[in-house]
Amino acid sequence: MENTILLFNAYLFLADGFEEMEALNTVDVLRRAGVQVTTVSIKDAKEVTGAHQIMVIADKMLTEVLNEKAEILIFPGGMPGAKNLGECDPLIEMLKKHFAKGGKIAAICAAPAMVFGKLILKEGTRLTCYPGFESYLSKYDVTDEGVVVDGNVITAKGPAYAVDFGLTIVEQIIGKEKAQEVASGLLYVW
Repeated sequence: MENTILLFNAYLFLADGFEEMEALNTVDVLRRAGVQVTTVSIKDAKEVTGAHQIMVIADKMLTEVLNEKAEILIFPGGMPGAKNLGECDPLIEMLKKHFAKGGKIAAICAAPAMVFGKLILKEGTRLTCYPGFESYLSKYDVTDEGVVVDGNVITAKGPAYAVDFGLTIVEQIIGKEKAQEVASGLLYVW
C-alpha cells in the first residue's frame, strides 16, 4: 500500500516513571499509521526515565506545546509516571481546555485514574484502568474490558493492551481501514 503522510497531530506526554511499553508501542503504532506523534516531556529536560529505567529523549518539552493544538492528547500509565502527569498543573489545564473544546483524549493503565480523575467527565462515562485504580473513578462506569471508547475518551487497562490501545486511537482519528492496515503490517490479530 502507498505510504501517505496524514495531517493528524497527537501529543503523548512523558513523566519520569512512565510505562515504557504503553508509551513506545503507542507512538510506534500511530507513526506507522501516518499520525504525527510528538512525545512531550513534562520536565524541564527532554530526557525522561521510564518505570523500568529505560531513558527516552522526548521530541519537545511541555512549555513548547502548551499553546499548540492536537487531534488527541495521550497519557501512558506506569507509576509514578501517571501520578507525575496528574500532578502537573500546566498539563492538566491544557487537558481541560482541549477536552472542553471536544478534543479526543486517551489514557492507559493508571493514567485514566491519575490524569482523567482530574477532569469532570459525564457521569456514567465508560472507562477502564489498571486493576486497583478503580476507586479514583467512582463516578464512572469502570469496566474490565481491555480498551474502551466512550465518545472522545479512549482508555485501556495496561501494558498488555498497548498495541490495541494504539490501534484503537488510529481507528478513532483516521478510521478502521487504516487501523486494520497497520495491524496487518504488524502481523497482529486485532
